Amino acid sequence: MLGKIFGTFCTLSLLFGILCGKLTDVAAAIPDGAAKAVEVTLTLLGMMCLWSGVLQVLSDAGVIQKIARTFAPFLRHVFPKAYKTGEGYEEICATLSANFLGVGNAATPFALCAMKKMQGHNPHPESADNEQVTLAVLSTASLTLVPANLLALRRAAGSQNPFSIMIPVWITSILCVSFALFLTSFLRIRERFSHTRASKKHD
Repeated sequence: MLGKIFGTFCTLSLLFGILCGKLTDVAAAIPDGAAKAVEVTLTLLGMMCLWSGVLQVLSDAGVIQKIARTFAPFLRHVFPKAYKTGEGYEEICATLSANFLGVGNAATPFALCAMKKMQGHNPHPESADNEQVTLAVLSTASLTLVPANLLALRRAAGSQNPFSIMIPVWITSILCVSFALFLTSFLRIRERFSHTRASKKHD
């Protein structure tokens, strides 16, 4: 799908460049865009390596475990199975911590590890259970304190005040997380009600 969208954009750019007599500008933009893409990629790679290393050091030092205990009153209601079994709970905390710092790329390895451990307690391995879906949603619509990747992109793009987006990011991330938790909770309750209703009909 992304390949088709990208191909469509390239085709339209070339077509409008020819129609508007800007084909030379389009040709010049190709190497400039490629150079900027490499620059941005290296910038993000550096940020990802930095925060991945920081999170690994924090995990080895036991800080993630302390964060897990701090978040326990909240997370035990969101991930009750992972909290009780301990399988994937620490990785969930690391994932949410990385997303909290705005480095979603660094959170991905922890999220994958948590998903793998949680899969061992999934009664239906052919599909994701409720807690796995919740983790995927929270990894996408995450609460962010410091949007490190976004700040790095704005800085690489030449922004004079990359931190001007902080308040909008806080507001939107809180709204996204609240709606995500509401939606997953609603679907979980509806599924439980459907199972209860089906069991009563069967009896």
